[in-house]
Amino acid sequence: MNTIFRKSMLSVVGLAFAGGVFAGPIAAHAATPAVDAKPVAVAVQSAAPKPQGDQSRISLNDEQTANVKAIIAATKKAGLPERAAVISIATSLQESKLENLGHLGDLNDHDSLGLFQQRPSSGWGTPEQITDPEYSTTAFLKGLKQVDGWQDMALTDAAQTVQVSAYPDAYAQWEQQATDLVGQHWNS
Repeated sequence: MNTIFRKSMLSVVGLAFAGGVFAGPIAAHAATPAVDAKPVAVAVQSAAPKPQGDQSRISLNDEQTANVKAIIAATKKAGLPERAAVISIATSLQESKLENLGHLGDLNDHDSLGLFQQRPSSGWGTPEQITDPEYSTTAFLKGLKQVDGWQDMALTDAAQTVQVSAYPDAYAQWEQQATDLVGQHWNS
């Protein structure tokens, strides 16, 4: 028992020493006022993060393409940038493959409906609202706007914060296709 106590105390002392070595000079430097300090302009370019991990891609039919255009139109109407459309489309690709899903009986995840698999029981809207592409996109974007820093987050983190999926990392696989679709349809 005495040996365990001594080893524990040595660990604590070692951590305290390491913390003092690393934090001490930094803390001392931070407390020293700068002399003749001049502000320096720093150019920060905000670019969308690179897609994470392996990417998936599907061929789209006319209905799916119309849903892409509806998501982009709702994003523009909300006054949000292309990045919001990319996150929205990638989310819809994961949730429904850009298909406006109605009630599928036992195949539904609870009462999930529409492009984003939103649930009436979770307050996303009525079944009729959730299956309207403009409404469901606007509801998703409203949630996205409430996420601090969503513009600079990894897509999967931004989407997961809004959607609260059982598969939080799955959104990332659609980022490249969503980016390509927004690039193709944003100005059309």
